[in-house]
Amino acid sequence: MLNATAVAPQPCTWLVENGPRQLESLFRSITFNPSLHILLVDNDRRYHEASLGAAKLLGLPRKQIVGQQIEDFAGPEFRPMVPELWQNFLKEGEQTGTMQVVGPDGNPRPVTYTAKQSVLPVRHVLVLGEQIDATEADNSSANAIPAWVQDYALYLLDAQGSIAAWYAGATRMYGYTTHEAVGRDISFLYQGIGSDSAETLRAKLLEELKRTANQAHLGTECWQMKKSGSAFWANVIMAAVRDESGELRGYARVVRDFTDCHERDEKSRRMRVRRHALPAESAVAGIAIAEFESISEANDIFLQLVGYTRADLLDGKVNWADLTPKQFMPLDGHAHEEELQFGASAPYEKELIRKDGTRIPVEVASAILQLCPFRWITFVRDLQVRNKVESLDGLTTEVEQDFKEMVGSSAALKRVMRLIEVVAPTDATVLIMGETGTGKELVARAIHRLSPRRDMPCITLNCAAIPTGLLESELFGYERGAFTGALTQKIGRFEMAHRGTLFLDEVGDIPLELQPKLLRALQEKAFERLGGTKTIPIDVRLVAATNRDLAQMMVDKLFRSDLFYRLKVFPISVPPLRERPEDISLLARYFTKKYSAKMSRKIEKIRTETMAALESWHWPGNIRELENFIERAVILSTGQNLRAPLAEIKLESNAGQGIATLEQVEREYIIRIFRESAGIVTTAATRLGLHRTTLNAMMRKLGISRQDL
Repeated sequence: MLNATAVAPQPCTWLVENGPRQLESLFRSITFNPSLHILLVDNDRRYHEASLGAAKLLGLPRKQIVGQQIEDFAGPEFRPMVPELWQNFLKEGEQTGTMQVVGPDGNPRPVTYTAKQSVLPVRHVLVLGEQIDATEADNSSANAIPAWVQDYALYLLDAQGSIAAWYAGATRMYGYTTHEAVGRDISFLYQGIGSDSAETLRAKLLEELKRTANQAHLGTECWQMKKSGSAFWANVIMAAVRDESGELRGYARVVRDFTDCHERDEKSRRMRVRRHALPAESAVAGIAIAEFESISEANDIFLQLVGYTRADLLDGKVNWADLTPKQFMPLDGHAHEEELQFGASAPYEKELIRKDGTRIPVEVASAILQLCPFRWITFVRDLQVRNKVESLDGLTTEVEQDFKEMVGSSAALKRVMRLIEVVAPTDATVLIMGETGTGKELVARAIHRLSPRRDMPCITLNCAAIPTGLLESELFGYERGAFTGALTQKIGRFEMAHRGTLFLDEVGDIPLELQPKLLRALQEKAFERLGGTKTIPIDVRLVAATNRDLAQMMVDKLFRSDLFYRLKVFPISVPPLRERPEDISLLARYFTKKYSAKMSRKIEKIRTETMAALESWHWPGNIRELENFIERAVILSTGQNLRAPLAEIKLESNAGQGIATLEQVEREYIIRIFRESAGIVTTAATRLGLHRTTLNAMMRKLGISRQDL
């Protein structure tokens, strides 16, 4: 361990000169939220930065505050006092009191304030309290401002974990001067706490630094020691500092004293309203938000939800705080604390203000995409209509059930459920295999709901539904200017699923030329956007599904073997409906109840002969075919009994009776290969060992058309 007088090594020069910019970005990412009224002031009393909360308190946009002086927004009685108060502040290092602020309306309003000197070089923190009654102004103090908001310890560490720069806020919090702190190993702030030896303590701290370097930032809370020997509960947010070439140069740290918060019950402290996890199947609207809450991206679902156009949001006319009622801002602030500490917030309920002024209840969850400059993504679920499917003839399908959509009691289905329960708590990649319509997506959702990532989003991409040329940008996103028409930066599905689950449906349809990039992203847990040069780390749990024979495609050189084995870490085979006939009656009742409620019908019974017919049919389209059949039956039903078009089943059944001719066998076999090949002639011809022109001739001879596929 280095002593207090050691001189910082030469590599720290770059860090000391350039690190404060990173520290300031980190500080802004912590204090930007609308529940905090914080301003950065330079030596000339000029506002250098303002949190969105301060902007709302002053009633002005941030850009109209930055560059102005304290007295520019001071009331007429307070304005003459500013220069003298400022000189006293610079001399003493701290100051609290009451000041008058004037907004656009011209009316002075008394607020409490606390000021702390030099949290950064020539940058001072001014924290404003809420507006107070003028009659009580003389008796008010800055105690209305939480202690952990009033002061911040900012300092820099070199790549080895030694203190490279130490500022006044750190001196106030820890009691060590710059001379006493610079050059010492960070572990000296933890000594005397716990029973760990110096070597064990340093090993733990080095592991934290390593995690920070890998994840770009890290949030922790723990006991730390002041020079006086007293311990305090430290909230630590740390970010890796890299130079232009990407080389790690050190770490920026912001520490707050959360002792008062720690002494209260955590649930009360965080004021959270948590009902249940954000369901994976919900219609979620992903929106990426840049620094100071300006919305840089919003999908159509979110725009429809709030009633704004994309231009309204992207032009900066409306930001996240404008959509949030004042009483819900503390909730957003507490969620932000969780994002900084854990990388993601747990879902919570709030309201959003629509363009027409009405409010809508929503459930939101956020995850950090980038820390410096700050950028995160928020997922929103509309709570205006909470669809709850009731039970039919004893079939329970409540929202909180783990396997709520996987209806059935067969041994084959129970085996799948057991496999889900085994693999869900892990981060293992899962490959779900099964015929079309067997419910592979439901298995993926169940895995997500039972996993530790249940509170984060489950992002789905159907690889067969995206044109080949667009699939790469959908997966990995692209940078502005990456190609003609790329006017803005686009976040890909991998980045949206950070800390959550990415479900790739029809993974067998990923083009051969794109498979190496997917494999690299899975192996290295990092990727580069299309047209970008920066490697973006990701923490994603992958679940893939296919109805194709990937092993055969691997033999046919249509699917990479290394990717196949990387996906097939934990395979789950979903049985077709014909292998679980005992589930047909349960599924029929489930779908009858579902569509009866949707169409406002009162169907209470399924006739015995109808159920017998349903159970005798082999359902080549599996559960999807049964669901569509029941939906059609509900439409045709006008009374209390389900009126199913059984003639359709009998007609198909009779057509399949008798001894099949060689021509029929050939026809059915070619159709099956085509379906497994996603209708691609070249792939099907390769599987059949034929030239594509020969296959086309056989299809004409056998009367196979595109409609048959």
